[in-house]
Amino acid sequence: MLSLEIPILCANTPQAKGRVERVNQTLQDRLVKEMRLRRINNMQQGNAYLPEFIADFNARFAVQPRSSLDAHRPMQAHQNLDQILVWQETRLITKNLTLQFKNVVYQIQTDRPAYALHKAQVTVCQDDQGNVSILYKGNELSYTIFQKQEHQAEVVSSKQVARKPWHPAKDHPWRRSNAVLAAAM
Repeated sequence: MLSLEIPILCANTPQAKGRVERVNQTLQDRLVKEMRLRRINNMQQGNAYLPEFIADFNARFAVQPRSSLDAHRPMQAHQNLDQILVWQETRLITKNLTLQFKNVVYQIQTDRPAYALHKAQVTVCQDDQGNVSILYKGNELSYTIFQKQEHQAEVVSSKQVARKPWHPAKDHPWRRSNAVLAAAM
């Protein structure tokens, strides 16, 4: 919202929150029931029915606004929706020019010296298709996905090692019969 320069107005009163909840409940409850009545059971049929449902819903529940002023404004030239409407997270670049995002290590490719981007704050963007881009001061950085070397040997804990059961030596006191032990006493 900040990137689009739109202030966020929260519903801070119980009345406003109640109105929103009632509308959401009406939409969720009514739409499902209407689709069942019309035996709509796939996405194509649902999408075809949606304009009819919206027109009917608005005819029954729409309220005229107090003012007819249209508050929409055109998008600014510097606003790029492909970079705004994505999942964004901030990361710091390590000294070897890597960063981690969703369990993947990305290696930054650059002609600059490594110290120039060391500890630089970047924005990692992921769109709805899963494509990742890394932005530094608004410019996209090229990267490769870092491939870890496979472990040469698996680390095994001492509990996982198969051990042979311990058996006492032949002359161990446990192996003596009770008669021998009684005679020794």
